[in-house]
Amino acid sequence: MIQVKELTKEHLDACVDLAMATFTKEPWNDVYESREQALTFYQNHLYNNYFLGYIAVIEEKIVALSIGMKKPWIQGMEYYIDEFCVDYNRQGQGIGTIFINEIIKDLEKKNLNAIILNTEKNYPSTDFYLKNGFTIQKELIVLTR
Repeated sequence: MIQVKELTKEHLDACVDLAMATFTKEPWNDVYESREQALTFYQNHLYNNYFLGYIAVIEEKIVALSIGMKKPWIQGMEYYIDEFCVDYNRQGQGIGTIFINEIIKDLEKKNLNAIILNTEKNYPSTDFYLKNGFTIQKELIVLTR
């Protein structure tokens, strides 16, 4: 049984371990300078006054996480997902779908009216989000500098 909870500082170490163990594998191949770098990233999110994060737990082990923030918009507040991760060894088992649906239910209770995120083209995550009701906003682009 999957339990979904809000992410708190007590979950930070386990979340950092999960993210590093997952995102260093295919297709992401992320490289971290140190565990401290990843921990600082998660702490910076957690201590942001608009932070909102979730974890999925199975048998007392965190198997998925979502970190992001409440983002003001003209039509109310949205949930911006910055990182969404399911344990690499548990992907393809439906955990992500259950997790995102529980997040959606909680966001509705909190009166957040949308979820927005960025993901890589042609990664498995694109298919996951499309399968779970997300749409590609063709009129939007992402710019970086």
